[in-house]
Amino acid sequence: MAYSRLLLLLIGVISSHLPEIQARPADFWCNSQARKNMGNKIEGLKKDTVKNHADCVGSDLLSPPVQIPCVWIHVAEWANKTLQQKREEVVGTLQMFQDGILRVMNETRLQCQMSLLRELGHHISNYLAIVSRLQIQEDLVIPPDSTVQSCSSQTSLNQVLELFRMLLKGKLERLAIDLQDNICRAEHRTTAQ
Repeated sequence: MAYSRLLLLLIGVISSHLPEIQARPADFWCNSQARKNMGNKIEGLKKDTVKNHADCVGSDLLSPPVQIPCVWIHVAEWANKTLQQKREEVVGTLQMFQDGILRVMNETRLQCQMSLLRELGHHISNYLAIVSRLQIQEDLVIPPDSTVQSCSSQTSLNQVLELFRMLLKGKLERLAIDLQDNICRAEHRTTAQ
């Protein structure tokens, strides 16, 4: 019963923070402007961090550091992965970001820092929900779980935000481009009928 309430709360939070996609995943995957609008919110968080830095001494310094997953793409390796493997890699990377943020939130004492981390956590949860709901039917064989590697530890909140932005503009955007043939053409056919 408690899990169903938590799930209902999570769905409510996610739907209230995703006005750009209007509960249609194809809108997110097929509309680069919707993805850009969501990414701009991360830029807003970065500006809030700078603005709040003057009001909140030490707000950029995180303790403990956030474990950061590898956010860059090796183009040749990415090209050889199936859509399912790419999806799993993005989900794993988002999950590692989320776990790292939650770990730091449990130990932070600065209210201004807690507020920014909570907002970042909401954004990560939104992206995680979108990518996790993605149904890829092209792959017949389910690939083994890809393990996501931690590439660094960051104590700078600004650097964490920048690396998250790089994830969005890198792996997530590449996945969206790779999905265009699979999802967007199918969506276009169903709306045209």
